[in-house]
Amino acid sequence: MTHVLEVRFKGNRREYFNWPSEDALRVDDAVIVEVERGQDFGVVSAAGEIAAKKCERCGACNGASGLGPGDSGSSQAPGPEALRPILRKATDEDRQTATQLRENEEEVRRVVRDRVRQHSLPMKVSDAEWQWDKRKLTIYFTAEQRVDFRALVRDLAGLFRTRIELRQIGARDEARRLDGIGRCGRQLCISSWLPEGRPVSLSLAKAQGLSLNPVQISGPCGRLLCCLHYEHDFYVEQRKRFPKEGKTVRTSEGIERVVSVDIFRERVMLRSDAGTTRVVTLEQLHA
Repeated sequence: MTHVLEVRFKGNRREYFNWPSEDALRVDDAVIVEVERGQDFGVVSAAGEIAAKKCERCGACNGASGLGPGDSGSSQAPGPEALRPILRKATDEDRQTATQLRENEEEVRRVVRDRVRQHSLPMKVSDAEWQWDKRKLTIYFTAEQRVDFRALVRDLAGLFRTRIELRQIGARDEARRLDGIGRCGRQLCISSWLPEGRPVSLSLAKAQGLSLNPVQISGPCGRLLCCLHYEHDFYVEQRKRFPKEGKTVRTSEGIERVVSVDIFRERVMLRSDAGTTRVVTLEQLHA
């Protein structure tokens, strides 16, 4: 029987593989997997029904992971047999090799940054990642625009004697790879549990009555906080029960204008034409 497993690599990168053996693999088991060009080292991060459901939602299998050169994509996720296989559990020697590569990657990143400056390219090198068998070196970078890095690739290929892949990522993807602590004091959502970073606009902060100063509502990545999405639906539904701010209403005191609403205490602040203000409950206002 073939089992679907989720395998985590450096930088919170996750992919799905099949495990054709009856010997069970558990979460946090280190494994050697087959990749496009050779073998790589990863850690099992999900198994069983959880991994199967996450694989179905992923959608990436219709691209590089599951289909061969002559296959055509479809809207349905392929079966476990279409995924690349986990070759074996990692040995202590495999773990040691992976650890040595991780230690070397910081030096690689410094070298690449120096070469980027020599080529005068407008890009910021975020991370470097060796494939476990050293047949590929992936360089992650951010940039405000498209960058012509062909000369840089040739330079790095001659320097490291391996296949070089330069991959441009966004600010949220960079935060996912590098991880960190948010202003709430907890690990970044994008690197701990959030499956993907959704676009966030100032309208979300406005709907929640938050400051519209981007500095106060932005995360370490410099983009608006992902968590602005979490309570947005609640605010939208609750505000339907209240009159809109700036609207005039007829009350027992006469014509008054809605100054502000407090959806948690269910209160409304009103201002009369004379300039006096008062606070009433939502129930009193409807009455």
